[in-house]
Amino acid sequence: MNPTDRTLCPALVFTPAGRDASVALALLREARAEAIVCPDLVRFSAMLSDEISCAVVTEEALRGGDLRALAAWVAAQPAWSDFPFIVLTQRRGTPDGDGQLAELSTMLGNVTFLERPFHPTTFISVVGTALRGRFRQFEARSRIEELHEGEARLHTALTAGQLGSWELDLSTSGLITSATCKAVFGRVPYADFSYGQLVASVHPDDRDRMRNAVSESYATACDFTIECRTVWPDATLHWAELRARLVRDGSRNGMRLVGVASDVTARKTTEDSLRRVNETLETKVAERTAELERAHQVVLDEIRQRERTEELLRQGQKMEMIGQITGGVAHDFNNLLMAVMGNLELLRKQIPDDPKTGRLIDGALKGAQRGAALTQRLLAFARQQDLKIEPTHLSHLIRGITDLLERSIGSQIELKLDLPDTLPLTLVDANQIELALLNLVVNARDAMPDGGTLSISVDVANSPGRDELTAGDYLCLTVSDTGKGMDAATLAKATEPFFTTKELGKGTGLGLSMIHGLALQLNGSLRLESELGRGTRASLWLPVTSQEPIAPRLTEPKPQGNPIDSIHATILVVDDDALIATSTAYLLEDMGHEVIEADSGAKALEVLKNGQKVDLLITDYSMPKMTGVQLAIAARELRPNLPILLATGYADLPQGASLDIPRLRKPYQQHQLVAEIARALRNARSD
Repeated sequence: MNPTDRTLCPALVFTPAGRDASVALALLREARAEAIVCPDLVRFSAMLSDEISCAVVTEEALRGGDLRALAAWVAAQPAWSDFPFIVLTQRRGTPDGDGQLAELSTMLGNVTFLERPFHPTTFISVVGTALRGRFRQFEARSRIEELHEGEARLHTALTAGQLGSWELDLSTSGLITSATCKAVFGRVPYADFSYGQLVASVHPDDRDRMRNAVSESYATACDFTIECRTVWPDATLHWAELRARLVRDGSRNGMRLVGVASDVTARKTTEDSLRRVNETLETKVAERTAELERAHQVVLDEIRQRERTEELLRQGQKMEMIGQITGGVAHDFNNLLMAVMGNLELLRKQIPDDPKTGRLIDGALKGAQRGAALTQRLLAFARQQDLKIEPTHLSHLIRGITDLLERSIGSQIELKLDLPDTLPLTLVDANQIELALLNLVVNARDAMPDGGTLSISVDVANSPGRDELTAGDYLCLTVSDTGKGMDAATLAKATEPFFTTKELGKGTGLGLSMIHGLALQLNGSLRLESELGRGTRASLWLPVTSQEPIAPRLTEPKPQGNPIDSIHATILVVDDDALIATSTAYLLEDMGHEVIEADSGAKALEVLKNGQKVDLLITDYSMPKMTGVQLAIAARELRPNLPILLATGYADLPQGASLDIPRLRKPYQQHQLVAEIARALRNARSD
C-alpha cells in the first residue's frame, strides 16, 4: 500500500453513542475520506497505525476509559508522525478551562476540539486540514526512507569498492573520516585522525602538491583529485588516491570538500613493475633494432614474406566470410528450387496432353535445374556442397572428357594434353573436378577469341609448407592459354564471387570462386598467374593419397515384381519450410503414399510417441531448435528400426552425428525420391 495515496489511508471513527457515527461517516465521505468505525476503546487503540490518516472520537467515549494503550501509541510515534485527532466535545470551552480536555490535549498532542453542534462545513474543513497535514507527514516519511536507502546504497558502494569517505571543512580544517578512510592512511578505526595528521602522513615530496590541489579546488570550485604517497605509522610506504567535490553551505566561508579515499598501492606497484618491464623491453627492442639495421637485406625477405602471409590470411578470412553468406543464400535457394521443381513435376502429370504446355513446363524444369546447378557452384564456393570423395587418377579422368573439352573450345583453338599414366592418386569428387576443369577451359577459350593454344597437364609437385598448403606431395592440374591475360588488379579479384570481366549475361562470376572453394574443401589450392598479352596459367593443387581406388560395385538385378515398389507406405515428412513440406507431401501422395506432415522436430517426436503408424521418416537437416540429425537420433531411440532419410544440400554434419543416415540431396526430383524411398524400405525389410 502506498501511504501517500489518499484513497488507501482511512480514518478511524470512535463515536459509540447516538447518531454521531453515521453523521461522521457521511461527512467524511463528503470530505473524500474512507473511514473505519471502531466499536470500543480497545479496538480503537489497536487499529491506530502509521497507515491511518486521522481519528474522529467523541469526548465522552474517552472519559473514564483506560487510555494507557492509546497514550503509549501516541508517545511511540516515529519522528515523522504527528497523528491528528478530532475530538467532538459537548460543551463550550477550551482545554485551558477544562482539566480533562487539557489532559486529553497533552496526551494526544495534535488534537482539534470541535464543539457540538457544529456546521457540516466546519467539520469538513477540520477534517480536510487534518488530512492535508497527515499526508504531508507521509511525504516526509517517504523522503526520509529514500534518504536512508540512498545512504545505505552509498555505504554498500563504498564498502564494495573499498572506498573510505572523508569530509574537510575548509574554514576550520575540521576533518571527518570513516574507518575505511583511516585504514588507507594506516590508522585503526577508532583512532583520532585530524587534517594535520593526514597532511603529516603524506610523503614529504608530495605534501606541497596536495596542498596546492586543495587550494585550487577552493579557488576555482573544481573537483579535487590526487594520487600521493603515504607513510604509515609503521614507516611502510603506500599509495593513496583522494577524490572530492566542493560543497557550498550558503556562503563563501561555509565550504567543504566531500569525497572518498582508496588504497592504490597494489595498482601503483603493478604499474611500476610494468614500467620497469617496458623499459627493459624498450632497451631490448633498441638492441634488436640495431641488429636488424645491420642485417637489413635479410630482414627485408622476412618482412615481405610476412606481408604476403598476412595478405593471404586476410584474403582467406574475407573468402571465408563471403563463403558463409553465399552458403546460406544457396541453401535457401535450394529450398525454393525444391518447391518449384516438385510442383512442376506434379503439374506436368495433371495437365491434359498438350504439347505446347508440356514444352513450357519442360522449359521451366530445365531452368530450375540450371538454378540447381548454380546453387551447387555457390555451395562449392562456400565449401558446403555434398562431395563424393574417392581415390582418382586425374589423367584417366581428363581423358574421359576430352571429347567434351574439344567441343567446348571449338576448332580455332589447339588443345595440347600432357597426361602421364604413371601418376599417384588424389582424393577428389570426380564430377566436381570435371566441372572445375570445364570452367577453366571455357575461361581460357573466352580469353582467345581469335584462336590460340590451350594446354592441360598433370604433374607431381611438392609444397614445402611455407604458404597456404601444408608440406607434402601434390598433383598439379594446370590449364594454360595464350590469350589476353589479366592485369594485377583483375588477377587480385579473379577468385572473388560474382566478379567477372565478361559482358553482361555471359558469365556469373562464380566459376573461379567455385574452383577456389572446391580446392580449399579438398585441402588443396587454386593458383593463378597472368600478365596482359601473355596469357593465363591456372594450377589446381590436390593432395596425393596412398589409398587404393575403390572397385566398382556391380549393380544387382532388380527382382521382378519386387513387393517394395508396390507398397503404399505411411511417411512422416518434417520440414520447417511450408513450401518444401507441401511440395514433398504432394509428390509422395502422387506416388500413392500416405503422408503425415510436421513443421518441427518436436512435433515429429509427438507423432512417434503417440504410436501412429510411420513406415519412413523424411526430415530436413537445417531446422531451428532441433536439426534433422538430432531428430533422427531421438527418433531411433523411440523406434530403433525406423527407416530415415535426411534431406539436405549441406555436406558437413556436426561432429559425433551418426553418418549411417542415408541422405537425399536437395533439390531432388520425384524419380530420385522414388529410388531413395525404395532403397530405404528395402533395407529396412532386409534388416
